[in-house]
Amino acid sequence: MRKVIGIGETVFDIIFHDDQPVNATPGGSTYNSMISLGRAGISAEFISETGDDRVGRRIMAFLEENGVSSQSVCIHSGQKSALSLAFLNAQKDAEYVFYKDHARDRLEFRYPQIEPDDVVLFGSFYAINPVVRDQVKSFLKYASECGAILYYDVNFRSSHKDDALKLLPNIRENFELADVVRGSNEDFEILFDMKNADDVYEQRIAPFCRNFIYTRGAEPAEMRSADGMHRQYPAEPVNAVSTIGAGDNFNAGFAYGLIRYGITRQQLRCGLSADQWNGLFECAQAFSGNVCQSMYNYIDVEFGIGMKEKMNIIKCK
Repeated sequence: MRKVIGIGETVFDIIFHDDQPVNATPGGSTYNSMISLGRAGISAEFISETGDDRVGRRIMAFLEENGVSSQSVCIHSGQKSALSLAFLNAQKDAEYVFYKDHARDRLEFRYPQIEPDDVVLFGSFYAINPVVRDQVKSFLKYASECGAILYYDVNFRSSHKDDALKLLPNIRENFELADVVRGSNEDFEILFDMKNADDVYEQRIAPFCRNFIYTRGAEPAEMRSADGMHRQYPAEPVNAVSTIGAGDNFNAGFAYGLIRYGITRQQLRCGLSADQWNGLFECAQAFSGNVCQSMYNYIDVEFGIGMKEKMNIIKCK
């Protein structure tokens, strides 16, 4: 059975609206994706680290409650778990403040078994953080050698803008390792001062990775592929409550689609059909749209059951 392996940070998100806390829940970019995949019935395993405090225990328990293996999450004795404060603006977008015990940053984990065409999700600052870069890069190379599909979400926040130049080598290495790269217009404006998807693809992505997804919030998403295909995908309008997990769940939906439609790494590298891309974007945008309608960072349980049933129908055919 194909599975999804995610590698990323864990945090405990406290969400504010009008400067008042309105929700608190386990989170982290890839963590959010994995919870949604577990709810959708995908075999999932998460690689990360957390503290041995009450918050860390809740983070671990929540993975297991949602069908995500936590065997590769390292629990650091004597370390506090990370906190994230997310302040929602009028557009329901978030401004973040992070609190983390950096004194003991390290990453120790066992490599999960990876089969050809399993999917590996990675991204955000965690995927380029110099402190854990050697371990992350080594795992990504291992996953690639095993034949996995590597999906990289750039997700570069403005808080790291001053460090962009020294982090670019790590970002380029991730482009080179990835089979699919996704980034937002904001990511590439911060990193490269570039606002045109064609320029970003031709100058920054295509020399390393041929499959590219460019998202612009509520505006149509775009893709460019290994065989020269270029398409736009308008999103269905939703009454957004919070956009915090929108990108993370776009990633989850795309990974779900790769497995649901039996898409392999070889197919990605040779070029997918328009129908295959349409199916992938339909899943990605459905996951993203669902999560925007709540204060939580992952698809709701009922939506997950529906996705699980659709997956089971495919398996029975």
